[in-house]
Amino acid sequence: MTELARSPRDLLASEEDRERVVERVRAAVADGSLPLDELDGRLTRVYGARTPGELRSAAHGLPELGPRDRLVVDRTPASRLALGLFGGFRRDGAWVVPPRFTAWSMWGGGRLDLTEARFAAQETVIRAVALWGGTGIVVPDDIDVEVRGFGLFGVFGVFGGGGARRTRRPGAPRVVVKGVALFGAVVVKSKQGKR
Repeated sequence: MTELARSPRDLLASEEDRERVVERVRAAVADGSLPLDELDGRLTRVYGARTPGELRSAAHGLPELGPRDRLVVDRTPASRLALGLFGGFRRDGAWVVPPRFTAWSMWGGGRLDLTEARFAAQETVIRAVALWGGTGIVVPDDIDVEVRGFGLFGVFGVFGGGGARRTRRPGAPRVVVKGVALFGAVVVKSKQGKR
């Protein structure tokens, strides 16, 4: 059979389609719509599927992904630096956070809002430095967060909680916030992400 004569049933499933179904399986286990004891069997079917039809069959009964179900994306990240020098900065809305991001507040302030953001890597490190200034970082409830920094005549920490928070969501992105606040503040606070 020539390439032109092949029917749609004979085409091979793409890796991108397969990964989308894997994300649906993970999301279904996370929200309880797929029992944990069925995870291995379902993933075996997904990875064993050769055609789009077999892949659709392996995905049968799984909920579609919502707007925040795919947080790590293969897209070009936004800028790697935000600077508030005698002024301010703001990063919010739908933006792609690079694997390494630096936020400087010097005699100024800034706000990083990750509640609608996507991430270019599974782990993101945000270096936050506040010198006679302040930076607020808003994190959604569906990512893992760790805060490691110190304040010298200032505040570096999490508003209303400890220095680390883990979700129960399989494959959740991890954000590590580290740095220093000198006569300033770096404050990380949680906010429920948009679903």
